[in-house]
Amino acid sequence: MRQEWRGAHPRKRSPWGALALAMLTGLALMRNGSDVGFGPPQPASAAARDTGSDGPAAPRQTAQVAALPYAPAARVRIPSVKIDAPMVDVGLDQEGWIEAPPPQDANLAGWYQNGIAPGQRGTSVVVGHVDNSTGPAVFFGLGSVKKGQRVEVERFDGRTAVFEVYGVEVYAKEDFPGARVYGDTGRPELRVITCGGGYSKDSGYEGNVVVFGRLVATR
Repeated sequence: MRQEWRGAHPRKRSPWGALALAMLTGLALMRNGSDVGFGPPQPASAAARDTGSDGPAAPRQTAQVAALPYAPAARVRIPSVKIDAPMVDVGLDQEGWIEAPPPQDANLAGWYQNGIAPGQRGTSVVVGHVDNSTGPAVFFGLGSVKKGQRVEVERFDGRTAVFEVYGVEVYAKEDFPGARVYGDTGRPELRVITCGGGYSKDSGYEGNVVVFGRLVATR
């Protein structure tokens, strides 16, 4: 049951959140890589964000959608790549790093609960495994998402925040641009992150696939 959030303020965001998440998606997720004969799809160059700066991307101007109040995330859907998964809250472990969702459940995503709720003003973050010890997992197809496609996040208040993808990129773990990915653009936005890039048995995945979305509708 997720009724205890009602009437409560969001938890204070940890200053370690962005750095920890960068480390999580580069390290914690790669440990679950399975030896399948093929790798997950990677973003095409045409999916890269349209930006000429090192700061957060500036998506094309559209009629602004009013931000939603706080409510925890319940489910994520990306119809174009047949992703439809429940979400669990993920926070920080005892060492101060953001936890990943349990890898045993292949169709499970995680919402970083110490940050922004999907649809709130700011940047909300959803993470998930690309694979586990048995094969492909929830975000295996994330790299094939294209600009203009939609990500829907169902919330525990019964509302759904709908985001339009404006970029899909893959970043090396050693050079993960935390400010660019997690920065507050002044609008309700979403990042969906999993492992990607090259893979080896010794070091796991070399990078992270990041989907950038902006709020375009609520229902």
